[in-house]
Amino acid sequence: MRKLICPDFTIGETLTEEQFKFFDKNGVIIFRNFISPDAVNVFIAELNRIEAKWLAEGKEKINGIPLKFSKNVEGNKMIQRMCFLSLHSDILHDFLEDPRMQTLLQLLYPYEGRIGENEKDGLVLNHYIKEKDSSFTKMGWHTDSPRDLFLGQKIMPMLNVGIHLNDCPMENGGLRVLPGTHKQGMLKLLFAKKYFIDNNPDEKEFGLDIKAGDLTVHDGRIWHRAQESPYTGEQSRRRVMYVPIITGKVVTKHENSKTPFYHRLASKIQS
Repeated sequence: MRKLICPDFTIGETLTEEQFKFFDKNGVIIFRNFISPDAVNVFIAELNRIEAKWLAEGKEKINGIPLKFSKNVEGNKMIQRMCFLSLHSDILHDFLEDPRMQTLLQLLYPYEGRIGENEKDGLVLNHYIKEKDSSFTKMGWHTDSPRDLFLGQKIMPMLNVGIHLNDCPMENGGLRVLPGTHKQGMLKLLFAKKYFIDNNPDEKEFGLDIKAGDLTVHDGRIWHRAQESPYTGEQSRRRVMYVPIITGKVVTKHENSKTPFYHRLASKIQS
């Protein structure tokens, strides 16, 4: 397994030429220490608050998007995938309005992008933990772009922004990417791998060393997966929030929104 060597990029009001070139070549980039350790703790506390509220209310979907349930290390019910989180938290909503988040839109140039707070699945938490009752320990190869097809739209440029709340060295699993595949043709975008079914390592894949507080951006067209941790229990825990930066037609979600077909399909594949 090779490690993607990324310079210690930070972010300001504008991106540098080096950052543009790195992202254009690889389709993924890491910005170190995007949020402080204190902010990481605040976000985790806020996520725990929302999770407890939704469990108490018996929520199963938010704006038509299914929640993914499992058991925590104590054997109690937990939510391993949550969505539209910033619509239920002033703290997370304010974070999405951070000017540095707007700076990331430059990676979509020449397209005009927007943060999809109430589109797609909004701000999502993927909470990976490996226990005997866990249902969400890994995610197979996929790209993010074909979701547009299921929504009756043509594939448009998009980014997926990850805010990482746990340290995740490459050896502990986590994000795997095939650099450069964001420039592949449509056939390879749709058929190079079996979506979500294929969890097998690829000889061309790279892993990433990520620390709590780092922010990653990957192009929606790049092939990527989440490798399962070799550990169990607390050592396997990985929390990462994702929010899309999107272009094209605005399609907002609401409490009466239907469940997209790709979510129904993914639930059957990953169950």
